[in-house]
Formats: sequence, structure tokens, C-alpha cells
Amino acid sequence: MSQSSQFSLLKQRRFAPFFWTQFLGAFNDNVFKTAFLVVLTFDAAKWTTLDPSMLTNLIPGLFILPYVFFSATAGQIAEKVEKGRLARIVKLIEIGIMLVAGIGWMTKSLPLLLAAVVGMGVHSTLFGPVKYAYLPQHLKSEELVGGNGLIEMGTFVGILLGQVLGAWLVKFGSDGATLVAGATLLFAVVGLVVSLRIPASPAPAPELKINPNVFAETMRNLAFSRQNRTVFLSMLGNSWFWFYGAIILSQFPLYAKTYLHGDETVFVGLLTVFSIGVGAGSLLCEKLSGHKVEIGLVPFGAIGLSVFGAELYFASVAYTSTAQLTLATMASTPGMARILIDIALLGVFGGLFIVPLFALIQTRCEPTHLSRTIGGMNILNALFMIVAAGVAMVMHKLGFSIPEMFLATAVLNAIVALYIFSLVPEFLMRFLAWMLIHTIHRVKTVDVDRIPDEGPAVLVCNHVSYVDALVIGAASPRPIRFVMDHRIFKTPFMGWIFRTARAIPIASAKEDQWTMEKAYIEIAKALHEGELVCIFPEGKLTSTGEMNEFRGGVAKILERSKVPVIPMALRGLWGSLLTRDKANLFERSFARGPRSQLALAVGLPVPPQEATPEYLHQQVLSLRGDWK
Repeated sequence: MSQSSQFSLLKQRRFAPFFWTQFLGAFNDNVFKTAFLVVLTFDAAKWTTLDPSMLTNLIPGLFILPYVFFSATAGQIAEKVEKGRLARIVKLIEIGIMLVAGIGWMTKSLPLLLAAVVGMGVHSTLFGPVKYAYLPQHLKSEELVGGNGLIEMGTFVGILLGQVLGAWLVKFGSDGATLVAGATLLFAVVGLVVSLRIPASPAPAPELKINPNVFAETMRNLAFSRQNRTVFLSMLGNSWFWFYGAIILSQFPLYAKTYLHGDETVFVGLLTVFSIGVGAGSLLCEKLSGHKVEIGLVPFGAIGLSVFGAELYFASVAYTSTAQLTLATMASTPGMARILIDIALLGVFGGLFIVPLFALIQTRCEPTHLSRTIGGMNILNALFMIVAAGVAMVMHKLGFSIPEMFLATAVLNAIVALYIFSLVPEFLMRFLAWMLIHTIHRVKTVDVDRIPDEGPAVLVCNHVSYVDALVIGAASPRPIRFVMDHRIFKTPFMGWIFRTARAIPIASAKEDQWTMEKAYIEIAKALHEGELVCIFPEGKLTSTGEMNEFRGGVAKILERSKVPVIPMALRGLWGSLLTRDKANLFERSFARGPRSQLALAVGLPVPPQEATPEYLHQQVLSLRGDWK
């Protein structure tokens, strides 16, 4: 797949049938759930005497309850059973659930419809591990972000269209229930037919014995996931997004009715705007990430979720219209445009937050345990969403208005995000690097695919500025351990960034023998563990723009670790603010313009026996050329 053809996956059998199976599942879920919620919100008296606000928070909780009890088992089944076959089994279950729901619609039986809500939760629980474990089996690493973006986009478009259809069907009065019953059964059957085209996906662990003790398996799953700290905290980040979304979205029915003075079409309009936003954010991920797993987008998404969650509060407080609102009058009503923009941007930043997390879990998790890891994540998602339902009910009881709930959730999101990013500084490091190359600089990469996807290697590069490590780190598809002068490592602010990136400080033997030996031991350990290590063999920043001679540090590293060496060259950084160019600072800062262009060129790997300092200097100089 070319890097510009994200949508070409939709034409390929390895992706398209699975995409449409997932799409139809999300679509049908929401036709049913939205119709049910709209009936209970706007026509509750004909169905029940229970409090509508309690039911609108209870139904999402019932839907996700199966995730708590069955996710561990679902993960085991997805590891043991071929995924195409499993998808078809799940679709058959969906048909059965929709038959039960149909009886509930025809008889106005609230217990049967609530049972169908739980049943659809079981359906989604079983399909969840298949959904994300399928992609790494059929997509290349550079296709994962785009594939995940399409899946998330398809999911939310399916949600959107399902919500629109569900709300529209129940408007037909007594015939609405019949229409919903027939439509949901029809779409379940279509989903089964589409799933027949899903290609074979061999089970990674067909010999696995399914543990019948759900609780023991749940604890074992979570314990295994915790062994990989980055993956586990990514799972927590994903679950937090669903906590955030559950609180915000569960308020939309009453927000539309009591605060905006709208009918059920206004509720659908709010969901439409949010879903379009998530779809757009999910698709933007591939472009903004440069076709690689870019976790620097996660903090960016978290910032947006807090900023626009708070802004939605202020926009809601500023909304003073008391006129009856409909979908047709939404855009022209004073104050509504601001609210709709805030909701759309919440969706966009939500997409930017969640897609890189999914891709990170898929690439960093052990392949033979991926389905069970996704199952474990679904357990966490369910727990977080159940807690969200409880928190929403408590806030209602305490007298929080719906806008105040938006603000409280936005503030809580900021606190949680800061905590997670303090535990995994790699997220923040990648964010700063991503911001650098998307604001101050425009970075072009040349042959960056020569950096290996896995295994140890030493990267060597010319040393031009104080931000060389950030530029290289942002361009690399993998985390890099940088070796740098201990004085730069200790500089204010920048030193903090380098420490969070697990950089390795080094000194000359004359300055500090102990620091030097400790650095070489740490380098050998990192390479032994299969990591990438980057050094700047000049040992200092250039003060003229020309390359200094390479010192013997590379040779010392290769004496202990026989790994390939990859030459790289930075082009175009010389003369920027953070170099040692002696030209007038004011003049050169404006001469380069607001977004100066630079490049990182990567050479062919050099075998360790050929990687002398002189040869590597020649290779880097050749890669750099005349562009300093």
C-alpha cells in the first residue's frame, strides 16, 4: 500500500469484509440502543413509570456489564479460534438477540428490551478482541495507523448512522417499534452475509485451554498486561477515554431536551456532530503521524479533550435561547454554532487520542497474547464506564447541572492525563518532538525505513543543534536511547526532556571516568535488550556548520556489542536558534522564516566490522551533502 492510499484498504479482501462486518455491528447496536433511549426520554409514560434520567444512565451501564464478566473468556476464545469463523458465530448470536428484542418491541416489554441490551453487550464483548487482534495479522506495520483510523472512523460513522436511523424510526408512533424490530433483524442478517467473506486468520494459540474460572482468568490477564508497563498504561489511557466519553455522551439526551429545549432530532444532531468529529480525528491520525505509530498525538488529544470540554461548559452557560429547538433550526439559533463546534472538536481530539493508543498496544504487545490483552483492556473499559455511569448519577444527585458536569469531567481529564504522562514520559517526549517538527520546522525524511523495525542497532549522526535528538526521535518509528554530553543532559528544561526519554549521559575519561564507564555499560545493556542507541560521534556541537572528526566511542561500543551501525545526517538545521552559529541571532531567526525546512537522511546499515570512525564520518558527510 502506498503511503497516500489509506482508503485503498477498503478495496482489499484482507480488510474490507472485516471493516463492513464491524461497521454493521456498530450500526445495528446503535439503531437499537438509540431507539430505546429516545423512547424512554421522550415517550417514557407509555413504557415505564421509572425515572427517565436514571434509565438513560442505566442502559449504557447494562450494555457494558458483560465486558466485566466475559472479556477474559472472549480474549481466550479469540486466541484459540480462527477469527473469520468466530466473527460469523458472533453474527449468528446477534440475529438471536435481535429476535428477542423484536418480541420486546412488539409487546412493549421493558424487561425483554433490557435483556437485549445486555445481549448486545455480550455480542460486542465477544467481537472486541477479534476487532483489534485481526488487524496486525493482515496489515503491515506502516498500515496499522491507517487501518485503525479507518476502523475507528467506520465505527463512529456506524454509530452515527445507527443513531440517526434509530431516532427517526421511533418517530412513526405505534409503527415505530415494528420498524425498529424489523430493521435490526435485517441488519444482523446482512452482517452475517458480509462476514462470510472475511479471510482466514489462523488462531495464534489453537492449543490454548480455556479457563472456565472467569474471575481467575481476568486477574491473570491483567497481571500479564501489567508486565509491559507502556502497554498497560496505554490500556488505562484507552479506558479513561471511554470514561470521559461515557459521562459526556450519556448527558446528551437530557441536555438536548431540558437545556437546549430541543426535540429528539436535536439529540441526534449532537451525536452526529460528535461522531463526525471522531471519524475526522481518526482519519487525521495517519497524516499527522507520518504513517507510523506516533504516540506524541496522545497528549495532543488529551489537551484538546480538556480544553474543549471546558469550552463546552462556557458555551452552554452563554446559551440563553428559550425557543423550541429542532434539527432544522440548530445552525441558525444564537449560541448553537459555538456549542456544535466544541462538540465536533471534542470528537476530533478524541480520535487523535485513541487511535495511536490502539496502534501502540498492537505493536508493543506480544502477538500470541494480543487478543487476551485486548480482552483485558475491555474489562478495564467496562469498569471505567460503569464507574462513569455511577459518577454521573452521583453528580446528578449532588445538583450538578449538565454544563457543570462537562467542566468537572474536563478538569478531571487534565489531572488524569498529567498523571499518566508522568508515569510514561515517552508520551510527553514524543509530543514535544512532534510539536517541534510540526510548528518550528518542516522535516522531510529520506529512507527512514532503513531504521530497523526491531532488534538492536547503533545510529550515528552529525551534531548540529540542541534539538537534534528531538528531530531524530520524532522521525524514528521506534523509541531511541540517545547518548549525549553530560553537560547538555543537565541543562534546565532540555535536561528534563532528555531524562524522560531515558537518554544516556556520557563524559570523557579526562572529565569523569566513572560517568564514561557507566555510559558504556548502559549502552551495552540497551543493545542487549534489543533497543536502538543513537550517538553523536563528533562529541560536541559544530560551531562552524562543518562536521568535526568522529571520535572512537563507536569502536568502544562495538567491542562489546556486535550490532549494525546506521549512518544518518541532519540537513538544514545549521543557523537555527538552537545552534552555535555566531551570526546575529535576530537576523538569522527571521531569515529562516517561521517554518524552516530540514531533512533527516538515513543510510544503509554498516556491519560492525566495517564501522570505523573514519568510514562512518565519510558516510554521514555523503548523506548530508552541501546542505548544512
